[in-house]
Parts: sequence; structure tokens; C-alpha cells
Amino acid sequence: MPAASALVPLWDRSAEWQARLAMIDAATSFLYLSTFYIEYDAYGTDLLAALARATRRGVSVRLVVDHFGQRLGGVLMSRAQRDALARDLAALRGAGARVWHYRPSRLAQRMVGGGQHVKIQVSEAGEAIFGSSNISRASFDGWNEYAVAVRGPVAGALLESLRHIGGVVDPSHAAHLAGADQAQPSDLRLDYWICNPNRHQGRLGPFRWAGSNTVTDRLVAMIDEARTSLRITSFYFKPVGPLLEAVLRAARRGVEVEIFHSHRDALPATDLAWVAAAATYPRLFAAGVGVYENRRGEHSKIVLVDDAWAAFGSYNFEDAAHDRLAEAMLASRDARALAPVRAIFEQLRADPDNERVTSASFDRLPARVLSRVARYGRFKWWM
Repeated sequence: MPAASALVPLWDRSAEWQARLAMIDAATSFLYLSTFYIEYDAYGTDLLAALARATRRGVSVRLVVDHFGQRLGGVLMSRAQRDALARDLAALRGAGARVWHYRPSRLAQRMVGGGQHVKIQVSEAGEAIFGSSNISRASFDGWNEYAVAVRGPVAGALLESLRHIGGVVDPSHAAHLAGADQAQPSDLRLDYWICNPNRHQGRLGPFRWAGSNTVTDRLVAMIDEARTSLRITSFYFKPVGPLLEAVLRAARRGVEVEIFHSHRDALPATDLAWVAAAATYPRLFAAGVGVYENRRGEHSKIVLVDDAWAAFGSYNFEDAAHDRLAEAMLASRDARALAPVRAIFEQLRADPDNERVTSASFDRLPARVLSRVARYGRFKWWM
């Protein structure tokens, strides 16, 4: 169980972005960063420029990007932008940075979008940023996201976990963080859960895979402990079966359950992720679960149980998070980690962009929308 000497919430989009750039610009020895994808917009170009500056001044820069995630993010970019991104990444490598595009080893895994979805940034200063954000305009100008800046032994644990998602960690860098840990008191207790299902599957990959995912299992156990309240944010709430059943069990035993996720218009490219989520609405409504849709987009991944236990990180409530993508979450019962999460849910309830969905309002949606849910909702695993 790692611990932290400090935890700074980064719910404000500008605050997280400035913290990321400041860490890169202050790095003197090493800088590691993992992300699902980089969009070649103002944020992507600024980050790549900062990494290039760091490399030129002698910093060991190591960047892990998910291969599938980058292809998926590529639909948001023009051909010229994709080409420019490839040139900038090649120039970064040429300057001495290590850049990996993570791909799982088995063909079956690659065919259905297996990869890594963990977002970690850490430097020799002993600070790490961990959360839900991609390097894109949507994450910093649009959707809600949640990250934390942490110091202490947890930074070393986050660095070491990059080995699970295709990164290569220099032993001297890990040793440096371990030495720094001893110089500061760390009393903020955290749990760190990470799983890359691609490392545990056979030649068929996620097909018929019945293995255990540590993050899924811990979240199920966490939800099963809820006695009074359960609050969840996710991009689109379409969880794997055991997680959905845990949420329904909580609601049926009298726990007040609220789900905050994205409106069908929040993802301009397609509404299929919302369709997959909406297919579970009748069961949620029947159990008394409160469902809210954010028109701007809810991309944070937060669980709050009984206002006394919080988890946050990269794990979306979807099948892919269980059997195709490496995911990670931090959890804590410490008041310093709980206070900002409680405040976030208070803000979400008051946010005019969050619309409560009921059985009646859902039934009033246009017939063509309900028809898509009926036709395609059963293919949730693929969406």
C-alpha cells in the first residue's frame, strides 16, 4: 500500500494543464509520461514542444502512447495533422527521447482494441500526475476530468507500474525516487490498483476470457461495502456484468446510488457508446438509481462510497476496461483525498449541464433514438 506526502486535486482543467507543463519544464533528469492518445491540437503541440525542450537540455524523456488509442484519436484529426504528429514524434525520438506505441502481444487482442489506458506523468522531483485526461482539447477545454498531483512513495509505485503497459523504467530512476521517499514524511494512505488484462490472456485474447481483473474485483468489493450512498462518474456508464450487478445490489439494499456520465451528444463522432449505456437504463431505473447525463461530457472516473471511501483514475465503467485495456485507480479513506471528491459531486449535482434522466424522460426520446438502443444495445461488449 503506497502512501503520499501530499495530494493536490486537479479538477480545474487549467490547473492540471499548467501542472503538467510546469513538471516538464522543471525536469532536470527524467520525465515519464503515458497516455491513451495525443491529439495534434494546441495541447498536443504544446506538450510535444515541452518534451522536445526537455530532451534538448539532457532530460531522459520516455513517452508511452497506446497504439489503438492513437488510431482512435486519429479520427479527430485531418491527414495533415496526423502526418505532422508523426513527424514531431519522429523528431522527438531523433533528439534522444524514448517513444513507445503500446500494442498487446496477441493478434486477437489487437483486433478488438486491446491496449493501455493508464495516464501517468512523473519526474525526478518525486511528483506524479495521475488521472483520467488524454492529451487533447476535449480533455482540457471540454469534458470534465479528474487528476491528482501526488508526492511521496506513491510516485515511485506509479513509475514502476509503467512496466505493465509497455514502458521501460530505468532502475536508476526508480532508485532515485525510492531515495527521495525516505526524506519526507508520508502519512496519506492510498491503495493503488492496476491491471493489464492483455498480460493474462491466451491466444484468443479477451474472447471467452474468464480471468480475474484486479481493478474490477476491487471496485466490486468497494461497491458491495456501500451502506448509505454510492456516487460514480464515468465517460459512459456501461459496465461489465459483475460491476453492474454490484451497483444494482447496492440500490436494492437501500443505498442512494447516483451515476454521472455523458450525454449522447458529448461524443460528436458517434452515439454508439451512449447507446450501449442507455441499454442498461431500464434496469437502473427499476432499481432506483439516479442517472445524470452531462451535455459537455463527463470523462472523469470517480467512485465515492458512503462519503468515506474514494477511488479515482482511468477505469471507465465499460467492458473494455475489464478485458481489453490496462487501467489503474488510486483509492483512499483519508480526508485529504475525500474532501475534493465530495466537493466534485456537489458541483456535479448543481451543474446545469447535468440533466437527470428518468424512465419517463427516456421514453420520450425520439423513436429513432430508442430504436437504435433496441437494435444495437445488445452489442455493448463491442462499444
